[in-house]
Amino acid sequence: MTPRTATLIGLTAILMWSLLAVLTVATGKIPAFQLAAMTFAIGALVGALTWIGRPEAMRALRQPSTAWLVGIGGLFGYHALYFLALRFAPPAEAGLLNYLWPLLIVVFSAVLPGERLAPHHIIGALLGLVGTVLLFVGNSSVDFAPGQLPGLIAAFVAAFVWAAYSVMSRKLKAVPTDAVAGFCAATALLAATVHGLVEVTIWPDTMVQWLAIAALGVGPVGAAFYAWDIGMKRGDIRVLGAASYATPLLSTAFLILAGFARPSANIAVAAILIAGGGLIAAKDMFARRR
Repeated sequence: MTPRTATLIGLTAILMWSLLAVLTVATGKIPAFQLAAMTFAIGALVGALTWIGRPEAMRALRQPSTAWLVGIGGLFGYHALYFLALRFAPPAEAGLLNYLWPLLIVVFSAVLPGERLAPHHIIGALLGLVGTVLLFVGNSSVDFAPGQLPGLIAAFVAAFVWAAYSVMSRKLKAVPTDAVAGFCAATALLAATVHGLVEVTIWPDTMVQWLAIAALGVGPVGAAFYAWDIGMKRGDIRVLGAASYATPLLSTAFLILAGFARPSANIAVAAILIAGGGLIAAKDMFARRR
């Protein structure tokens, strides 16, 4: 598999994650950790189904403790922190702090062997960050209550956790993508445990909710993690980091199409900045193609 192909596969994860918000809204009022347990279980099943005809793929679960620590810490740790952030902090501010992770991925990639961080990578990531700020600023408030501080801190730490998980995936390149199914299964088990301790179970009561849960498990909380793993391990990690700023933009676009949000000038300007930043960061890919 060429780096360009792996990068394109990684980009599909960004597209799938952009559906996360609209699908989550469609699930109704199911508690966060219950929803995580259900969708990660489906995500694990998605990976396990690819083992049909490949029984040797199950050996991918035999990984050192470091790989399991990074995998479970990244998937469960990030989502637990993000859910905590949304519980205690306003969604706009929490989302803005959380979306530092694309820039952190670009910066952290400089420590990887054989990777060179060029000025256009930084410029592209910063343009994406500015576009994301514009995207959130219309819904952002300037007053913070003291009780919101834990949520804001959780969102900030979550950004570092996801960036670290992504970059460490590159360092653990020898760990096959099939192992992600095991990480998803462990995350589902941990989420179910937390759900049993702190939440009250609410089952879906409509077919739309069940379909939304299934779609979440197959896509944003399933195939997306496998695609991202391939992109991080074999693709251009700097391009993927900068391109990740398209996630909140595309997410907003899908919310607008579904009638959950309204278009605005901020969104239009953010689209230009994020798209421009992504193209600048991906300059090397286009140069190699020519």
